[in-house]
Amino acid sequence: MMAPRSIALVGATDHPTNFGGRVFQQMTRFGFAGNIYPVNPRLKEIYGFKCYPGVKDLPETPDHVGLVVSSERVFDVLEDCAAIGVRFATVFSGGFAESGTDEGRARQKRLIEFGNAKGIRFMGPNCNGIVNFIDRFAMTSTAAIRETYAKAGDIGVVSHSGGLGQINVMWRTMEHGLGISYEASCGNEADIDTLDFARFMLHSETTNVVLLAIEGIKNGEKFRCLAEEAAELEKPLVILKIGSTDAGSRAAASHTGTIAGDNDIIKAVCRQYGLIQVHECNELYETAVFLRHRKWPKGRGLAAVAPTGGNIVNLADAGAIFDLQWNAFATETQEALAKLMPGYGKVGNPTDLTSAATGDQDFYRKALTTIAADPGVDVMIPIVPFPTRKNMDQTVEIMAQCGKQTAMLWVGGCMDDKDYKARDLIDKGVVVYRDATPCTRAIRAAYDFGQYVLARKSGALTPERPSGVDYAKAEGQLKALGPKVTEREAKQLLACYGLPVTQEALAATAIEAAAIAAKMGGPVALKIDSPDIAHKTEAGGIRLGVSGKDAVSEAFDSIIESARAYAPQAKINGVLVQEMARPGVEMMLGVIMDPVFGPIIAAGLGGIHVEVLKDISYRAAPVTLRQANEMLDELRGVKLLAGVRGMSARDRNAVVDAIVRLSWFAHDFRHEISELDINPMMVYEAGAGARVLDALIVRRP
Repeated sequence: MMAPRSIALVGATDHPTNFGGRVFQQMTRFGFAGNIYPVNPRLKEIYGFKCYPGVKDLPETPDHVGLVVSSERVFDVLEDCAAIGVRFATVFSGGFAESGTDEGRARQKRLIEFGNAKGIRFMGPNCNGIVNFIDRFAMTSTAAIRETYAKAGDIGVVSHSGGLGQINVMWRTMEHGLGISYEASCGNEADIDTLDFARFMLHSETTNVVLLAIEGIKNGEKFRCLAEEAAELEKPLVILKIGSTDAGSRAAASHTGTIAGDNDIIKAVCRQYGLIQVHECNELYETAVFLRHRKWPKGRGLAAVAPTGGNIVNLADAGAIFDLQWNAFATETQEALAKLMPGYGKVGNPTDLTSAATGDQDFYRKALTTIAADPGVDVMIPIVPFPTRKNMDQTVEIMAQCGKQTAMLWVGGCMDDKDYKARDLIDKGVVVYRDATPCTRAIRAAYDFGQYVLARKSGALTPERPSGVDYAKAEGQLKALGPKVTEREAKQLLACYGLPVTQEALAATAIEAAAIAAKMGGPVALKIDSPDIAHKTEAGGIRLGVSGKDAVSEAFDSIIESARAYAPQAKINGVLVQEMARPGVEMMLGVIMDPVFGPIIAAGLGGIHVEVLKDISYRAAPVTLRQANEMLDELRGVKLLAGVRGMSARDRNAVVDAIVRLSWFAHDFRHEISELDINPMMVYEAGAGARVLDALIVRRP
């Protein structure tokens, strides 16, 4: 499909302004070496190519056929394609699921079924085709490949949208000085989807980075497998997820028929799988400038040299934003710099060389290489204001020889050649940026990807089932339960997976409640136990801190009375008598059954904080200990676990263990439950563990 030997376009015309004419122009002008067959019953010839009335009239079976016809004619053309053995097609036509109508959705369903039945794989519908810069094959209408700089490179681009993918990403990537290997704008992706094209590009020897501008993901497992292959090949995937707001989601649905997923979950999954997510089109290709060399910084240590102090401060701020480090130079480095710059005193990092570096290339070379040799430096950033061509060439040479990864920050122009631009350096393979933020963002992305690759190779990202998990017992209990699960039953299920639940027992009478409370000792909590009352507080079904036989009996009767008044038809099992947990830090753990990625684990501060602050982190289940720790580190309120205002540190390990165990429960019973909420889980001092105080499980219908 991507590198055919012969191609045909049904709906080709000699009008350069209509869609069929534009597609045929690109097919014939991009340098394709194979046979090209225009198909149009009204024309005899187009641009010197013999035109055929139908697909069945072609002198050979083309490898790839493009369809620029009305949606009503698509199936007639595909029938002819199937009759002569065509295996690949691009359906440019609209009027399918993107229309948002029942008719359009039915037409797309029919298209999928037809392809499956006839063995034809297709791109689209409602798409803008593909461009293969390596083999000079284009089946697209875009004018973005007409320019002389449309040459082959090492960047792959995949998008749902034709305009955004081919203009905002592909064209601007080329304008930036980078070359493209392949581009695919796959529209509704009824058959071959964005992940298929990305996978093809990843496995291509000519591609080092793949940029994706997508509106949604349909298959979470396929997405995960693609991410694993990217890490295995050490080829980064950089993702721009559009349609992250309510307005954007509605536009995405009307644009390609794709339902945009929850953006928080997409962000978390990208982070979990080692994918690099950006927020603007320009960030895609700016990040690729550094990533395409596929060299990953071993640490976050930066060093920079410049003849101007302002740029030093600006770059220092940009590095700090992405949590990169400006380590103090080692003693040996300071001693070497003192010989180069007598009277400077202790040289800081980043380093202001002042005007002494201007025009003295030997001094500049020695300073840069001395700093680059420091063990705390992982990436060297020379800041260049207004060099001559000769000085620029010398700086590039110094960068190549300094022994560390480098990224030039060229903030000005060229003194003796106004036409010399940053893109000219990028075109030659030099990592160069015009501004500090894109530079440091790309360095951080490269570091994160490298760390992910190392962690994956070490096995730290391979989930391991924790000890003390009794799947069979939990399965048996779940099968015995009804469609609605009470708090008590939910906790019993979680206890099978080793989650630390409170001590509790069900009382059918006030006498039983008093006896249970006496056995527990100390104050207790009493809660209504009913599968038909989900909100116990609203039903007046909770009493806290109850002590003594008479008080417990009175609370029991009061709870039953309130519950019956609130829900007269509810089935009431009795009252749950529960140990009264002492105060601690309240956490919330939950499970969301995402339609794309399956069970998603959520963690955040508990109680009312989860609704007010929305300080929550997510991961797809099951998770590892490392990933559980990362979830906690992402929380703004994580400092509460470390201890604040005289409060001792909390048992973070207990929280991590609970997250991992919950993730395995969610993974194992993903077909049985639709929602799970633990709120609160009380976290105690380091070594004292945690307790699940309340739990809610909603079963799948």
